[in-house]
Amino acid sequence: MSAHSDTLISSALRAALQSWLEAQSALKGLSDNTLSAYHTDVVGFMAFMTLHSGARSGLAALARISVSDMRAWMASQRAQQIAPRSLARKLSAVKNFYVWLAAREGFEPTAVLSLQTPKFQAKLPRPLSEEAARAVVDTVEMQSLESWVGARDVAVVTLLYGAGLRISEALGLRRSDAPLPDVLKIVGKGGKERLVPILEAARTAVDIYLRLCPHPATDAAPLFLGVRGGALSPRLIQKAMQQTRHQLGLPSTATPHALRHSFATHLLSAGGDLRAIQELLGHSSLSTTQNYTAVDTDRLLEVYKNAHPKF
Repeated sequence: MSAHSDTLISSALRAALQSWLEAQSALKGLSDNTLSAYHTDVVGFMAFMTLHSGARSGLAALARISVSDMRAWMASQRAQQIAPRSLARKLSAVKNFYVWLAAREGFEPTAVLSLQTPKFQAKLPRPLSEEAARAVVDTVEMQSLESWVGARDVAVVTLLYGAGLRISEALGLRRSDAPLPDVLKIVGKGGKERLVPILEAARTAVDIYLRLCPHPATDAAPLFLGVRGGALSPRLIQKAMQQTRHQLGLPSTATPHALRHSFATHLLSAGGDLRAIQELLGHSSLSTTQNYTAVDTDRLLEVYKNAHPKF
């Protein structure tokens, strides 16, 4: 978003947008990155409407938006070759804001809501094989010249694969969480809490890292630290994972998040209950968990034959 885009919008509308973002943050516990994307999407939409109508974009102007205005905005986005998935996200942000604003200001949101979301082919998760996941855990420490950094990276990826944590959840752990217990309380998306069993391998990996870590830390400090003693950036784990997959000859889909997918898929392949895996992952919807798992048809047929009561 450019500074110029922001100047096209009235102060009242900017204040309304800020209030909406604060409400989204409070109600849904959205990350700063998501809120920033929402802000950019909505400001870009309102800036377009200002230029499209030739008038400064205020509350009254937004209330007059027509279906043809919305189609013009969509056409402008497609002309910029914005991918359908990104356009769907932008439209979702605009619709959510517009519904909130319409209820607050008392105007009709039908014109904005009538626009259909672009269809796109959802990318299915690509979990690693069990052999590849183990190889990642065994190899990631080789990507660093400093032994404590290698031990740190091993501890992080072991938590991603062994406990199904999101990278943000692993890096959100505090020094006070160590030594890790058998069962750890994790606060996930939207502030939703769940209990996650921690394997002995993960507890040991964290213990080794802490013994080698040269930086003193208070209980409130992050558990995983960068080389200068500050909070560890997820980009560094992503970089270590990238180097590891290159070394192992794994595809580009072998990312830190793929380890979480692998956790779910391998549990299900071993006979784990889908709803139990849903709880372990912290998903609100079972369908989301199903998308995280990739079990071959032969395995599903085997479970069916073994579990179904015979007539």
